[in-house]
Amino acid sequence: MEKACWGDAVSHRPSARDQIISVLSQCLKVIGLYQRGVHNALDLQLNHLELGFSNLPSAFDGFSILQLSDPHFGALAGTTERMLQLVSGLRPDLVVLTGDYRNEDYTNYEYVLPPLQELTATLSSRHGVWAILGNNDCAAMVEPMEDIGIRVLINETGVIEQDGESLYITGVDDVHAFHTEAAPEAMKNAPQGFRIALVHSPELADSAAACGYHLYLTGHTHGGQIALPGGIPVITNIKCPRRYASGLWRHGAMVGYTSSCVGTSVVPLRFNTRGEAVLIRLRCGAP
Repeated sequence: MEKACWGDAVSHRPSARDQIISVLSQCLKVIGLYQRGVHNALDLQLNHLELGFSNLPSAFDGFSILQLSDPHFGALAGTTERMLQLVSGLRPDLVVLTGDYRNEDYTNYEYVLPPLQELTATLSSRHGVWAILGNNDCAAMVEPMEDIGIRVLINETGVIEQDGESLYITGVDDVHAFHTEAAPEAMKNAPQGFRIALVHSPELADSAAACGYHLYLTGHTHGGQIALPGGIPVITNIKCPRRYASGLWRHGAMVGYTSSCVGTSVVPLRFNTRGEAVLIRLRCGAP
């Protein structure tokens, strides 16, 4: 299938959300809470998630997927080191990266390659590292990422085979800022079987569920990043229901997980949210 990536086609201007968060960060400096927000942003955790599926092929019972989303390399010093420390020694069957490697620098991308290369060298994964692009990324990044051993899926489906059974993984271009019909078409054209969708934002959940996907892995929202007590996001930055903004959710028969992400966006702060890497283990059995 022809790859379509529109990450360079639209000008990037600060959104109302970005402006609100920037003003909020200035207020936090005035009242002395800025450094606490920075500390919170570096306090990453490794979350373990076990998901049961009645139709999971038996060969994939116990299959593990490490999801890392939105590192925004360069946004906050120390984030990359903390992420590498968090995942060092893990041996997942597959690593998936769900977008936004660049920070707010839309003129350059080379600076994301060294930390990505260090990440691939740190992790030992039987089926390698697969990735999609986010709204901060660009088409020019695809070939350099593949040169360092990362398989980038753009509106296409890859297959993992074990003991004569298959797992299908569809990765699409960003649908938050650069939506085209190529993304839902890629889902419609995927082979039948147990299918996992990698989408930068939760905004394609309707299409994925309608196409019979079983698991939808996403990021983009940072869990709100700056949230009210109880983790209630102030701003979700998604064009879909707020319940998809963080954590585990269900859309029809499809299970979804929205990571609160590794990095930070716009400002290097977190309040009432915690950045994460997610280790997901698939199980045969009841949901």
